[in-house]
Amino acid sequence: MELGLAIALSGAAMAVFCCGIGSSVGVGLVGQAANGVLSEEPDKFGNMLLLVALPGTQGVYGFVVGFWASIIKLNLLGKAIPPLTPLQGLQIFAACLPIAISGLISAIYQGKVCAAGIAVAAKQPQASMRALIYGGLVETYAILGLVITLLLLNGIKI
Repeated sequence: MELGLAIALSGAAMAVFCCGIGSSVGVGLVGQAANGVLSEEPDKFGNMLLLVALPGTQGVYGFVVGFWASIIKLNLLGKAIPPLTPLQGLQIFAACLPIAISGLISAIYQGKVCAAGIAVAAKQPQASMRALIYGGLVETYAILGLVITLLLLNGIKI
């Protein structure tokens, strides 16, 4: 494998891995809090499901970028993989960094916000949507990282 392609694929893999790690930690934090509540009040499952699932979206964003960079941009499923210079590989690697970093960090903090929202939803079920909004505010920064990454990837000439 040539150096440019290896560097580019490392960026795509980093986006997938970092976002996946962040989502796993975030969902784990919220899931622990929700399971504590559900052990005593199992009827509150519906109110807590969205809060538990929300930090998992960053993992999806990382997957989208990994797919976009490797399948769409690099044509890895095609018969002719374009040769990449090391500079082009670095460009793709750098383009994947916004979602990798924002996805990792925002998913963890979103998990913390949503775990606090579980406590709110446990005591006041009618306020669970308010807690979801707070979690959604953290999501904004993952979405911005995703958008910038996709714009940067589209701007790279191969």
